[in-house]
Amino acid sequence: MKKQQKQDRTAERGRFSAKRKKEAVLRLLKGEELDALSRELGVTAAVLSEWREKFFAGAEANLKSREPEPADDEVLRLKAMVGELMMKNELLAEKARLLEGNAPGFPWRKSRG
Repeated sequence: MKKQQKQDRTAERGRFSAKRKKEAVLRLLKGEELDALSRELGVTAAVLSEWREKFFAGAEANLKSREPEPADDEVLRLKAMVGELMMKNELLAEKARLLEGNAPGFPWRKSRG
């Protein structure tokens, strides 16, 4: 019967959301015993330890990253503008090539003879 109760409790909890994992890790950081929390939540101590390590890794990564500076936004805007201008330039070059092919007396066309 005890095994069935544990299965029901695990099925009732289902998968853990990021919020529930965070709450479990915070409880560990506040000093709750790993084994006791493991039994209460119905997950292994190894899983709780993994959540704690991922929590620390995420915190470290966020501390290393810097906030985007306004200059970064300007660079992105200018890169987009350069891309747009390059595309327009390619289209104009293709249009000029087609016009040149259709107009034998085109002003800059070299004579063939």
